[in-house]
Amino acid sequence: MKSSKFEPPGSASQGEVPVPTTASRLDQARKTASKILDIESRAVASLAERLDESFNEALRILSSCRGRVVVTGVGKSGIICRKLAATLSSTGTPSLYLHPVEAIHGDLGMVAPGDIVVMLSNSGESVELLNLLATLKRLGIPIVSLVGDKESTLAKHSEVVLDVGVDKEACPLGLAPSASTTAALALGDALALALSQYKGFLREDFGRLHPGGILGKKLALVRDLMHAGERFPRVSLDTSMKQVIYEMSRKGLGVTSVADEDGLLKGVISDGDLRRLLEREESVLSKTAATCMTPNPITISPDELATTALNLMEQRKVTALMVVGRDRRICGIIHLHDLWGTELI
Repeated sequence: MKSSKFEPPGSASQGEVPVPTTASRLDQARKTASKILDIESRAVASLAERLDESFNEALRILSSCRGRVVVTGVGKSGIICRKLAATLSSTGTPSLYLHPVEAIHGDLGMVAPGDIVVMLSNSGESVELLNLLATLKRLGIPIVSLVGDKESTLAKHSEVVLDVGVDKEACPLGLAPSASTTAALALGDALALALSQYKGFLREDFGRLHPGGILGKKLALVRDLMHAGERFPRVSLDTSMKQVIYEMSRKGLGVTSVADEDGLLKGVISDGDLRRLLEREESVLSKTAATCMTPNPITISPDELATTALNLMEQRKVTALMVVGRDRRICGIIHLHDLWGTELI
């Protein structure tokens, strides 16, 4: 008879399955994560091959929308829909998210003639969407659908169908929406951003829709930051240099514009100009602005980005730019100090 032998907890007796260690579980989980990323990246990459005439038609329909683009979906697809609605709105296409369940209990009033509805469903058979679909069709609202099954009920009753189907989910259990939602998110971004380009949406437009935060500051226009009106230093051609110095001191920008009687910019006088003049001659105060100014100064349009103004200042080694319209009439002045605190410098 064999003697018994003590075995510590966690050790495997003959014929027993070894208990995985923490290190081995972490290693397996990391390998799973890598596999998930591979599956999802391939799901997104495959979408590029499906950008056919249906995608073009979706752009045409959405660009012609006279109202708002209403985006709807349920569950995880609903979360993707909220992101799509937000991206559309921030890139020049008024949009909102409509919960399909709340829609059939009163929120359908959010949809008005002239709107277009974008529906997202991996199966294309979501009961909540199909219940809403019948009402939308009765109202004559065009439907653009993003579906994983082009033969689904939703696809068959949509004006335009965009295929976001995936071969398999990345979830190890094959249950949780993962690759399908990633693909839908990616195509939604592609649709919204391609639409903004198709409609001619510009950086300046983006800036107007993002006035807050660091992003808004980086996209600020010169007109938003420039000194104008009473804050703007200006003298005429025949202004005495004594009055020029007074104007420069009063406005505190170290420079003044010189304009003719029609308001057209003729030149500038800066602190540096004054110092150089005083070094050459003593009778500066007896002169006029016209005889002391620097003609043809560097200018910028009020519709340029503040970042462009900063870049121009750095290139030309100046601290201020005169802001003029297309007719050379003076609009204001933008100073380096105006750009402090805007995250540009």
